[in-house]
Amino acid sequence: METEGPPAAPGQYSQPGQPGPVLGLRSLSFAYQGLLEIPYEVILAQQHTLEVLDLSYNLLEDPALLGELEQLSTLILDCNSYSSHVKFPYMPSVTTVWINKNKISNLPIFVEEIHRKFPNIKILSMMNNEAAPSYFNGGSLPQYIDYRQYVISQIPSLTILDDTEVLGKERAQAKKTYRMQRIREGSKRRKELHR
Repeated sequence: METEGPPAAPGQYSQPGQPGPVLGLRSLSFAYQGLLEIPYEVILAQQHTLEVLDLSYNLLEDPALLGELEQLSTLILDCNSYSSHVKFPYMPSVTTVWINKNKISNLPIFVEEIHRKFPNIKILSMMNNEAAPSYFNGGSLPQYIDYRQYVISQIPSLTILDDTEVLGKERAQAKKTYRMQRIREGSKRRKELHR
């Protein structure tokens, strides 16, 4: 467990010479711990100061209580067991989510959850998931472009998707492409209703 923050003040240890909880940390990492559950007790002790939380390379599936981290801006969940149906808590302070190499296969469901629960997100990285086709996982260039346009159209606040900046031209194309798709779908639904 790596931590960053101010040096421990006197009285922050349970006994002299025995480590206890250090409060006021800005960064906390539980990467490569083989965790099946998030160590909420340790993490929530930092809820007023923690800005970066790295839970990568574990076996985690449920981030429910992380919503209590009111200062958290960066959440790193790479290489875990999160699926498209993960239910995040509402976290308006989070601007960066890395969730690379998980089990995300349904892009619309996952993107809707990200958009609803992280309203101020600027950076999203979900490379090496089935729902994020690229040359890394056997996806074609047209699949990759469509993936980017879909995500950008659904989460307009993004400035970086995966490892690439979202440019104005790409944002305009994404908006145009997926606006036209919604118009076609609406027209198709109306025709079906009138049959």
